[in-house]
Amino acid sequence: MEAAVGGGVWEATKTVAMEGRSSVGGRGGETPRHPLDPLTYQEILRVSSILSTYSYPGFHPSFPPIHSLSLYEPDKSFVLGWKKGHPIPRKASVIALHSGQAHELLVDLDSDRVKAHSVIRSSGYPMLTMDDILAVAHVPFTSAEFKESVTARGLSLADITCISSSPGWYGPDEEGRRIIKVQRGSSEGNANFYMRPLEGLVVTVDVDRQEIVKITDKGRGIPIPSGTETDYRYSAQDRSVEMDPVNPISMEQPKGPSFKIEDGHTVQWANWRFHPKADQRAGIIISQATVRDSETGEPRSVLYKGFPSELFVPYMDPDDGWYYKTFMDAGDFGIGDSTLSLVPLNDCPRHSYYMDGVSVSSEGKPFVQSNIICVFERYAGDVSWRHSDSSVQGVELYGCVIGYLSIPWVCKVSIGITGNSRIRTTSLVI
Repeated sequence: MEAAVGGGVWEATKTVAMEGRSSVGGRGGETPRHPLDPLTYQEILRVSSILSTYSYPGFHPSFPPIHSLSLYEPDKSFVLGWKKGHPIPRKASVIALHSGQAHELLVDLDSDRVKAHSVIRSSGYPMLTMDDILAVAHVPFTSAEFKESVTARGLSLADITCISSSPGWYGPDEEGRRIIKVQRGSSEGNANFYMRPLEGLVVTVDVDRQEIVKITDKGRGIPIPSGTETDYRYSAQDRSVEMDPVNPISMEQPKGPSFKIEDGHTVQWANWRFHPKADQRAGIIISQATVRDSETGEPRSVLYKGFPSELFVPYMDPDDGWYYKTFMDAGDFGIGDSTLSLVPLNDCPRHSYYMDGVSVSSEGKPFVQSNIICVFERYAGDVSWRHSDSSVQGVELYGCVIGYLSIPWVCKVSIGITGNSRIRTTSLVI
């Protein structure tokens, strides 16, 4: 049994999948059937409506940008004691940014009001919104110094693409501000601008003020790579791969899959039961994983809640143009926000079950991400146990094939990574 999730965070494409049948989670008026079911499309609209009339200094005429809006989960004791058909309390946790401060709000959907509001005074900031990322990419082009540096390299400004690196502050001049060091690449003759970086040119931008803090320009003598044969797009491939063809492989399930999906999110497979759902930050959350004891028939808890806590990619280079590249894809950008729809028979096999996700824009508007999770069975291929009797009376022989007592676990969450590593150019000739 496997679960997969699909996504791409700037330099990589991460995939989590489910194929075959599909849920309509969050599309329209679906009613939650489990205390841990994610907020539906209609529930998010209700939260936005409640926030639009919420009275708080500085929150009018419009509510500040929303950086996170998700289910506020009930207490663990309530979830464990809940029975199907019992009432389900629904609350939403909202994180908004106003005047450089993060605000956390608890919205009660049963009473249609904000029940709690606090200012988060600890260090750090919430995830970047897409509005933040797009706005920051335009700031360098307002600088005459930046434009001069680009043209001095023999490049056209029209071919330059700027993207947000990992946010964070370094040193007293940056502390206490939402800071991003913007990266640049040339897309001249090649869509893969990651392979044509402008080494040594770093633009530090204040996200909230949309202004340049400083520009570091130390790489004018470093040549721009040609980018030859680095276009990753399928349409750009003009020759076949030099390899012998392989025959197709297929796993047959003449009676269909063995797992069942209950109420859109609960998976029942063999003696296992668990609850997967999409999440804007973590990508996928698996809750209440239990196994039924093969002797007593009683369910045993294996995992109450599990999810990818972070995807940390530090490049570990002390150079001025690299030290800040310490990507935290979940906390900075949101793995769920970066997911892509899974493609049947490409990302997931036959008889998979797909789940949608519902994310939220900074304006509080929900949008459906189709088929970003898939659940499926896959043949492991490993024999877990072999037994034979010896010809010697009273002696038994036990052997293992491939793996000794290789017993499969409840579920495997796969995150497949493809794409480009960051390329550092140099003036050295080897």
